[in-house]
Amino acid sequence: MIFHPGILALLLGSALTTSMLCYSAYEGVRIIRNWDIRSGSERQLELERRTYLVSTVMSYVLGFQLLSLFLFIYTADTLSPLFIGAMCAAGSLNVNGFGYSALVLKIVSCLLAGLWLVVNFTDNRAYDYPLIRKKYWLLLFITPFLIAETSVQAGYLLGLRPNIITSCCGTLFSTDAKTVMSEFLALPRLLSEAAFFLSAPITVALGLYVYLRSKGAYLFSIVSFIHFLISIGALISFISIYFYELPTHHCPFCILHPEYGYVGYPMYLAILVSAVSGLGTGIINPFRNIASLCNVIPRIQKRLALISILSNSAFVLIAGYGILFSNLSMAAY
Repeated sequence: MIFHPGILALLLGSALTTSMLCYSAYEGVRIIRNWDIRSGSERQLELERRTYLVSTVMSYVLGFQLLSLFLFIYTADTLSPLFIGAMCAAGSLNVNGFGYSALVLKIVSCLLAGLWLVVNFTDNRAYDYPLIRKKYWLLLFITPFLIAETSVQAGYLLGLRPNIITSCCGTLFSTDAKTVMSEFLALPRLLSEAAFFLSAPITVALGLYVYLRSKGAYLFSIVSFIHFLISIGALISFISIYFYELPTHHCPFCILHPEYGYVGYPMYLAILVSAVSGLGTGIINPFRNIASLCNVIPRIQKRLALISILSNSAFVLIAGYGILFSNLSMAAY
């Protein structure tokens, strides 16, 4: 099973990116300790060359990290026919104790990677690199998460054995299951609907406020993260059932299948991009008073706010299309 193309790509890609990350973290420690932009010493010139290299390497590494989340889910989905009882990635991830842990770590790593890319992009727009120490401290904070993710993912992929009996998504994502998700699904459907259709316009409105007035970045960042969690919950709780046209089927992975037009991929991408761009407006906001960034950060925040607005709108439009044109009517439920 280790020779499955997706497994090989994930294992080799994660090993390579983790190695490059550890090297970058080592260089980051040197830069944090010795960086002095006012110095013209040979060591400072070497550090400046190093930071160009590290920034470029990390942009590709963390960019791959964002893509690897979808590759991981796709690979788990394609492996489902090998396991008895599995119908999609939900069953494949349940084959051993590492599957869902790896998925959660990947989501966290993607959010952190996206935020580092925002900080790095902002720092590179200034002539004196005022955020250089801060972005490498952030890199040191991210490193343990990515190492843990690589280790847990390896534990999951290397621990896969064919013909293992596992649970299907209908069992895992039902109100009868003894899981946290079952407790969530047991809540009134109207509650999750109200939360989603209330948080979506509020998030877009705050994004417009940041875009038009260049204010409110902290509040927008917090609300964006809350809306990120609500959107995932809404997709599982009530949005997906309209695509499946089954009121009891709440699987977050079957929506990625061709019979549903792979609609899950743009929906999850929109949720992720919206969260990263929304959080990004807040993470760079404390540095607006730095002289070399005072004109740069408002422009970047406007771009991020616009990206978040468009991503949120795309998710709502896709979800709305599925709900409006579904043959399922929930009036009787």
